Amino acid sequence: MSISPELLEILVCPVCKEPVNLTPNEDGLKCQKCKRVYPVKDGIPVMLVDEAKIEN
Repeated sequence: MSISPELLEILVCPVCKEPVNLTPNEDGLKCQKCKRVYPVKDGIPVMLVDEAKIEN
């Protein structure tokens, strides 16, 4: 289940307010500025800072 393009246009990182992009395997949303990856569970983005992982 993919996230709609309309939803991706309005989602931003809750920490730095930058836009997020789908990860290549579409299981997360990554902020390019702070490198946090928010999980996508059952097609629903979980935009909670405590659920995010920081990647390079």
